[in-house]
Amino acid sequence: MTKKIVLAYSGGLDTSVLLKWLQQKYEAEVITVTLDVGQREDLKAIGEKAESLGAIKHYSIDAKDEFARKYVFPAIKANALYEGKYPVSTALSRPLIAEKLVEVAEKEGADAIAHGCTGKGNDQVRIEVSARALAPEIDVIAPVREWNMTRDAEIKFAEENGIPVPVDVDKPYSVDQNLWGRSVECGVLEHPDVEPPEEVYEWTVPPEKAPDKPEYLTIRFEEGVPIALNGEEMSPVSLIEALNSLAGKHGVGRIDHMEDRLVGIKSREIYECPAATVIIEAHRDLEKLVLTRHEVYFKQQVDGLWSILVYTGLWMDPLRMDLDAFIDEAERRVCGEVRVKLYKGALHVVGRSSPFSLYDLDLATYDIESTFDQSSSAGFIELWGLQTRIANALKRIGEKAGV
Repeated sequence: MTKKIVLAYSGGLDTSVLLKWLQQKYEAEVITVTLDVGQREDLKAIGEKAESLGAIKHYSIDAKDEFARKYVFPAIKANALYEGKYPVSTALSRPLIAEKLVEVAEKEGADAIAHGCTGKGNDQVRIEVSARALAPEIDVIAPVREWNMTRDAEIKFAEENGIPVPVDVDKPYSVDQNLWGRSVECGVLEHPDVEPPEEVYEWTVPPEKAPDKPEYLTIRFEEGVPIALNGEEMSPVSLIEALNSLAGKHGVGRIDHMEDRLVGIKSREIYECPAATVIIEAHRDLEKLVLTRHEVYFKQQVDGLWSILVYTGLWMDPLRMDLDAFIDEAERRVCGEVRVKLYKGALHVVGRSSPFSLYDLDLATYDIESTFDQSSSAGFIELWGLQTRIANALKRIGEKAGV
């Protein structure tokens, strides 16, 4: 019986070679799937290419809105920044890709799904863990881990099998992008001591070439997620796209990051995440206005763990969902507006307001008419530092006794 395989297909040289390789290696019928998560590519052309190479069926799925609502929005609520810098943009898209591959495989009665991830990266883990959590009975094939082709061998295979070789096949960079960000690897970027050349950037201008006049934006949040920009309510996709454009033209959103991959390798990563950079900074600031100190401190720990789980491929883990329950409850009061200033690559929050604000001007003001009873501070200081004073007194006694 002929094997049927569902392949995650990008339309590039690698996945085009995979398509033919799967047909030959497994004598399989291959169904290709391409998800539109905002990568700005011609999906119609990708589908036509897949079918021209022998795919028995191609699925082109517009998943931008689902990606924004079900994956990006939870990441905003969690202020998701892996190792304090990376907004987990690529990591967020992988479980969605796995879910759609499984859905197509079940619909088509396929025996397996396949992806083009390498054995050195994180994406193999993200896709395979998610797919096996959803459908443990479906096999997962990772051809790149099996074939060990060099780039020259891959090009030769393509030429021998009638696969178009792109004119830019020797380009030095590997790029992945979606609504939430753009990542760039390889080439000179593999040398952490070298400044990235300007050619690696597409979404952001160099700060020195950004407009000489600052731009102010107002973002409105409702229960932790952005719903309006400059007073205009927008769909999640439209709002993120607008912010990518606005912040990018001011040089905001460039990230040069030394990153710890799940597989144990340290890598230098370059990201462009204009919208993510602005939204997360604004959201985090609004949280500090409406949440108590204890909530803020605890949520910082939760956010950090949430980011690690998603980065390391554990989107489907029950702990991530448990953390979401706490985050969703805390975010019910994260409503209001944040004013942001963009200028020459810099981002500054310059104002914030909320109906749930815990800020009380009558308490905070240094004016003589403040309602804060300053005489209460003496007793507070006495109790707050009690154990610290006792510990230091005992330390001095021990030092005098030579202990």
